[in-house]
Amino acid sequence: MNIKDFFNIDDRILEIAKAAENDACDDFKLIEKTAAYNGAKVLAAFQKNRVSEPCFYGSTGYGYGDMGRDALDRVFADAFGAEDALVRHNFVSGTHALTVALFGILRTGDKMVSITGKPYDTLEEVLGISGKSGDGSLKDYGVEYAQVDLLSDGTPDYDAIVDGVKGAKVAYIQRSRGYSLRPAYTMAQMRKMTEAVRKGNPDAIIMVDNCYGEFVEETEPTQNGADIIIGSLIKNAGGGIARTGGYIAGKKELVEKCAFRLTCVGMGKEVGCTLDMNREMFLGFFHAPECVANALKTASFAAALFSRFGFECYPNIGEKRGDIVEAICLKNDKNLIAFCQGIQTGSPIDAHVVPEPWDMPGYTSQVIMAAGAFTMGASIELSADAPLREPYAVWMQGGVTYTSGKIGVLLAAQKMLEQGLITL
Repeated sequence: MNIKDFFNIDDRILEIAKAAENDACDDFKLIEKTAAYNGAKVLAAFQKNRVSEPCFYGSTGYGYGDMGRDALDRVFADAFGAEDALVRHNFVSGTHALTVALFGILRTGDKMVSITGKPYDTLEEVLGISGKSGDGSLKDYGVEYAQVDLLSDGTPDYDAIVDGVKGAKVAYIQRSRGYSLRPAYTMAQMRKMTEAVRKGNPDAIIMVDNCYGEFVEETEPTQNGADIIIGSLIKNAGGGIARTGGYIAGKKELVEKCAFRLTCVGMGKEVGCTLDMNREMFLGFFHAPECVANALKTASFAAALFSRFGFECYPNIGEKRGDIVEAICLKNDKNLIAFCQGIQTGSPIDAHVVPEPWDMPGYTSQVIMAAGAFTMGASIELSADAPLREPYAVWMQGGVTYTSGKIGVLLAAQKMLEQGLITL
């Protein structure tokens, strides 16, 4: 394929890209091996649970006896090695699903301890560590929050976790990095964290924000000591097809409590119509392992390319990945804005739009976001976003096809070159 038949990209960038793709070839082989395993796992879960066309029809009203909804829960549970799952289109975001889980499990007088430092920005007001009192945060309901800070290299402080979780009802883990440069956590690290929690407090419920991490490895946190995991369907688990939704998976009794919070006590999972959403949630989950692989390949290629331009990339090629996110330190706001604008020009939707920094709800700094996606805010589709603050890093994720993801990354480099921000 000659990309220049369709896109104006400098020949020098294309030459560097060839070398970068060669740099990433070992990463690609591992990514494809993992995708093959996870694809087989998901296929087996579909077959085990006898998914058939009537599962796609959906329901209205109360949603009693929705066979597709119930089968989808079982498919997710089996694929994630969990006892049960709650998969619903009316989770409006990953943060919403996390909030349902937290309020479903925690009670007045309970303590939640985040063992991976401060959670993602959008959870701060949910927890009550920012925002106004009286708005209905966990703090307003008498839930205590504490955290175990990470070590200076961004890894968990396993020794501190043992003491930090004493007296906690929930030990909370954020798998992905959020707006930080610390690494996303691998399943080997997840196992060590859950073991540290069990040593300090055998009764603690281990909850994992699994957003951006599904199918990156061959196992999930529920298979490495976690009691419950939560994620979004417009990220990895929706495969670029689900238009909305989220999931909660884990121990049956905990999933039931979350279902009581989502609907009402006594009804839980038995109600909730699916309208016409079942088919795309099934199809998205079926495609998810391959879709995640394409996103990971896009991230690895971006790391290889921008490392050659002299920028620090996290993770770099050859490093173990725990999520689909690639953080690139772009050194200043001009580089950051140009990068995002270049990513936008490579999008299938709204490629003509020029993103600018703005005051985004839930964030303390102005944020710039590039996301020309079929589904608004879908992080599994190629996107890049960042708060305009030190260290001026951009967090790039997604790429439902490697071809489109690679072109987006190349156009980001081209935009920076045109503005004189990189030299070749």
